[in-house]
Amino acid sequence: MKKILISACLLGENVKYNGGNNFAENLVKLLEKYAVEIVPICPEVMSGLPTPRPPAEIRQGDIITITGSSVLSEFQQGANLTLQKANSENINIAVLKEKSPSCGSHYVYDGNFANRLIKGEGLTTQLLRQNGIKVFSENDLSELERLFQNT
Repeated sequence: MKKILISACLLGENVKYNGGNNFAENLVKLLEKYAVEIVPICPEVMSGLPTPRPPAEIRQGDIITITGSSVLSEFQQGANLTLQKANSENINIAVLKEKSPSCGSHYVYDGNFANRLIKGEGLTTQLLRQNGIKVFSENDLSELERLFQNT
């Protein structure tokens, strides 16, 4: 059975910065269809950040909360712990939450807390991809399904 990392918020776990989740029913149905073993992760929670927590965005190589505090070290730690988890479980595919400063795979917020997106990747996505792990977002389900069909 294929194992993949999934952002816990996409599975309905209340780990999002505001205490909520981003449940993705279509993703869960796809994973069930292909009998995929799910390994839920949340890099921010893994690093010890609380839920809820102030929203954070990438700004000029740092990760800053809306209150102006840097949480870069926590996000780096979460990325490293996620990579360790993937390696220890022999996982080479992840589905992570788009737009997140940890997990964004195509877009992240611009760092000004103005709800503007720019092309970019979160820290966890960058680290996983640098280490050969394929990262998808909840918006890439047709691409993910093609991958499942070909394995």
